[in-house]
Amino acid sequence: MASGKAKILVLDDEPDILEIVGYNLRNEGYEVKTALSGKEGIAIAKKFLPDLILLDVMMPGMDGMETCDIIRQDSQLKDTIIAFLTARGEDYSQVAGFEAGADDYITKPVKPKVLVSRLKALLRRRPASEKSEQQLIRHGDLVIDTEQYHVELSGVIIVLPRKEFELLSLLASKPGKVFSRERIMDRIWGDSVVVGGRTIDVHIRKIREKIGEERIRTIKGVGYKFEIEE
Repeated sequence: MASGKAKILVLDDEPDILEIVGYNLRNEGYEVKTALSGKEGIAIAKKFLPDLILLDVMMPGMDGMETCDIIRQDSQLKDTIIAFLTARGEDYSQVAGFEAGADDYITKPVKPKVLVSRLKALLRRRPASEKSEQQLIRHGDLVIDTEQYHVELSGVIIVLPRKEFELLSLLASKPGKVFSRERIMDRIWGDSVVVGGRTIDVHIRKIREKIGEERIRTIKGVGYKFEIEE
């Protein structure tokens, strides 16, 4: 069982989907729990502390976007990978999903084997398995802790969603270096995830809202770089 018994929570309001997806994931050796609503899923997530959450967007009551947003506010779940599973494939809904803190976006219908393969690829990118040369990245009043996966700004801890944290860490690891959009996409999302063209822009905007506009500079037509004060 190559999965290493990773824990997966599946949220969907269709019992048939929960049964099929749960069956295939358990066959791969994963520890799986399921929920039929966002409210139920949040309660389970807080106790189960899954490595990955597969989350349907179109659920009655609390939809997937709201559920994701609430989960991302829980510091215990800050490293949890969240993948949306939905029949909606429009670009604008993908952007909304990434803004809510999702790591991937999988559209229905999807064959069980393909779904399992996508989730395996996501789990391989868990923070615990990633090697870091530096535990702390310091630039003035900004401290990025790559071990604890949080950012400290003027003494205040800011917990960022995984992709925002990874993107900020990448840029801040080499201040002044211009990272092309292609390199950012490859380093942060990899070949296993297909995302919309505006994904990086969405994440950069969210980071700037939290740490300030002046720290990340846009190099038009190329990419982004991290600025430090002289």
